[in-house]
Amino acid sequence: MKNKNLLFQIAQTHVWARKKQSAIAALGVTFGIGTFITLMSFMTGLNGLLDGLILNRTPHIRIYNEVKPSKNQAVTLDSTYGKAGILHTIHSIKPKKPLSNIRNNRGIMKELAQDPRVKGITPQVSARIFYQSGSILLNGNLIGIDALEEDRLFQFHQYVIGGSPSDLAANTQGVILGAGVAKKLSLNIGDYISMRNAQGKLVRLKIVALFQSGLAEVDNLQSYTNIKTAQLVAGENTGYVTDIHLKLNDLELAAGMSEEISNHFEVSSIDIKRANAQFETGTKIRNLITYAVSVTLLLVAGFGIYNILNMLIYEKMNDIAILKAIGFSSGDVQRVFIYQALIIGIIGGLLGLGIGFLMSYGISKSPFETVALPTVKTFPVNFNMWYYIGGAVFALITTFFAGYLPAKKASKIDPVSILRGQ
Repeated sequence: MKNKNLLFQIAQTHVWARKKQSAIAALGVTFGIGTFITLMSFMTGLNGLLDGLILNRTPHIRIYNEVKPSKNQAVTLDSTYGKAGILHTIHSIKPKKPLSNIRNNRGIMKELAQDPRVKGITPQVSARIFYQSGSILLNGNLIGIDALEEDRLFQFHQYVIGGSPSDLAANTQGVILGAGVAKKLSLNIGDYISMRNAQGKLVRLKIVALFQSGLAEVDNLQSYTNIKTAQLVAGENTGYVTDIHLKLNDLELAAGMSEEISNHFEVSSIDIKRANAQFETGTKIRNLITYAVSVTLLLVAGFGIYNILNMLIYEKMNDIAILKAIGFSSGDVQRVFIYQALIIGIIGGLLGLGIGFLMSYGISKSPFETVALPTVKTFPVNFNMWYYIGGAVFALITTFFAGYLPAKKASKIDPVSILRGQ
């Protein structure tokens, strides 16, 4: 085996001797890696944004009081129920008013707050209302929240425009009005809005900010206020809570814990995966397509290097024959072509990393306006270092195997037959 430095110098000479072909091969790697990084950074950033629309605003577990039919119907209370030949007739049965309040909600929250799996808990109060402007009444829903805790756990500020959650926390008579409602009633921040509850009681609240989710059916109905204000509007006492939202330290525990909560506290609960099963499926499909396309780009670049090195073998037949004639072994010749492929891969890979970063940075500075996220002004890009490391490693592996097959073919060339032909 000849000296590795000598073999490397020969490989380097081959690369520079065919600058045009080497440059084309390197550019194949460059654009393969650059496109891979750009596509991965942009698509995962976009997927993260779309996931955030659901995951950031949806509790990992929602506890509520579901309206269910009673297990013991009036007819079953009769001692003769179920006996043959007896017909039961019931008159004037009226349903009870459904209870939206979660019983012993303070005890439930206190116990769950001590659970190490729970990151945070926030209660909510939902009140059916009518927005009033003169003689106009619009159907709506007022939700009482702990604004600061809601922002800490569920990124509430991302949907608030013209103000912040802290403005609501500081004003006991304030409201963050849905953008659709504000547009319909020609209201803006600083104005007062009149609301009537289900019993007809009138309440006036000051608009401290606007809420914009990007979903018309939500923005045209929903508004937010403090919990005590919502309880007052609903005409209920201070212990009235309709929902309890939990955020866990590990999302994967949500399904099991939701069932555990339902059985332990005898309440209704639903985890985030059951509530958003279709969205999760869409996320998996988008990620699968992203990775498939990205890896394909790298493979295409590898085939480009293989074709170019394969052509170089036929152009370098005489050189190979001379090398073997003066004492270079088949393994030495094979290493020369592998070194040549790696040189091209390293140069192309480094350029690709730089181009991928520049393209990703350019996209991250491009304007992006969406009604779903009013606080987002540019395209989302994920500058994950692992994409750059993965691209570099894949470039080396791809170029190695792209050079290995031609190198193996070159090592089998018989120098005598080549020189005799000359």
